[in-house]
Amino acid sequence: MAGTPAKGLTFKDVWAMFQETDKKFKETDKQIQETAREVKETAREVRKTSQEIRKLSKNMGGMNRSLGELIETLMAGRLWEKFPAYNFNRIFQRIKLLDKNKIPLTEIDILLSDDDWAMAVEVKREPDKEDVEHHLKRMELMREYTIREISGKKLLGAIAGGVVSPEVRACAQKSGLFVHELNGEQVSLLESPEGFVPLEG
Repeated sequence: MAGTPAKGLTFKDVWAMFQETDKKFKETDKQIQETAREVKETAREVRKTSQEIRKLSKNMGGMNRSLGELIETLMAGRLWEKFPAYNFNRIFQRIKLLDKNKIPLTEIDILLSDDDWAMAVEVKREPDKEDVEHHLKRMELMREYTIREISGKKLLGAIAGGVVSPEVRACAQKSGLFVHELNGEQVSLLESPEGFVPLEG
């Protein structure tokens, strides 16, 4: 008959079993609640860490920009002196190049010019080969969407950096770009290889 305790089990035995089961349920529930609390605490710590990482990244980004601006300023100060073969007497920084609809296409970090020549200089803390390729494309845009200080002049290009690796230096010079490196507070025009021919845009 349903509901009849198993043979050999007394009511006391069954009641003890129920109590033990209830005890285990309560322990399990307590463990679940404790786990949930730990999960919430972990989530809170993760959110806090994520906020700190974002804050640190923002600060690092600002520091990188500040360092880049410092290098650019140091480069611009006496850069024109490094080219005695040209008569650069005007220097500009951060010139935006616009298309026919006045939409910005690119920005020229430093532009040197005289009556016959102009030189576009790309400044990076530590330039890589992609920066070289990007600058070459920038020079093409400068010819297509020219500005007053470039119009009618021969266009030269240069890569400048706080640190320039031998690989990047070779890549830039092979493409006909001059290469500058910051040495303390001085700007050094790195010696061009034999047979170097400046790219004239």
